[in-house]
Amino acid sequence: MPKTIGNPLSWTMGALGAAAGYGRVVAAPAGDMARPQVRRLALHDLRLVLRRGWDDLAAMRSDVMFACLLYPLMGAVLVGIATRGSMTHLVFPILSGFALVGPVAALGLYELSRRREAGEQVSWAAMFDVLHSPRFPRIVMLSLFNGVIFMAWLLLADAIHAATLGPERPASLGALLTQAVTTPEGWTMTLVGTGVGFLLALAVLAVSVISFPLLLDRDVSLPVAVATSVRVAVENPVVIGAWGLIVAVLLAVGILPVLLGLIVILPLLGHATWHLYRAAVA
Repeated sequence: MPKTIGNPLSWTMGALGAAAGYGRVVAAPAGDMARPQVRRLALHDLRLVLRRGWDDLAAMRSDVMFACLLYPLMGAVLVGIATRGSMTHLVFPILSGFALVGPVAALGLYELSRRREAGEQVSWAAMFDVLHSPRFPRIVMLSLFNGVIFMAWLLLADAIHAATLGPERPASLGALLTQAVTTPEGWTMTLVGTGVGFLLALAVLAVSVISFPLLLDRDVSLPVAVATSVRVAVENPVVIGAWGLIVAVLLAVGILPVLLGLIVILPLLGHATWHLYRAAVA
């Protein structure tokens, strides 16, 4: 991938000419031509954005991986608080909640990919330039949505546990796992919890998959950014659904080795999401 592709805002016309690799452009509705256009995507585009995300990670690995040490540390703190208190039953909801807050955590990574694409200087400090974006208040508002969904997920997970296994808190993580896999009540908790978590993740995916990098890249309003993200999901349900599955699987892989895999997985997904945005929005 070339180090300089041009300024993202001036690159649109060139991207349209090269859009054959990303599919046809879906025109914006009549009377709404100021809104970004969305493209049709194909499953092979996901391989392309992951490859480009990996290229970004390889080019900036020292800066990115140093900065991303924060994420497993935060996860470890949350898990530690849960296991030492009376919230052992929320350990798995907390870990799975990375998918809900991931788009917010990746803001600095989008900025690094944007800078590398534009041929600008990149360093770990550049990740914080998002704080100076004129659209930062809109980004904060969208981040609050993700935060509210995450807290709602924890409250719902707590309620599901109480409704299925009772108000008693498990004595340990091992006891919780035993109940979850060996009792009918545990199976019910797992199935209901998975279903509720899936629906919340689906909502966050539709709203956030494109909106955060779009707000970072272009001067659009928050409603337009969210509507564009939803339109991308509606126009490309199979591809965006597959992307959500890829994110879930990779996050699970990153969490398993004591959260340390997130040092690689989160930047890979963050950079790839930037390229997914560039592929999906004209």
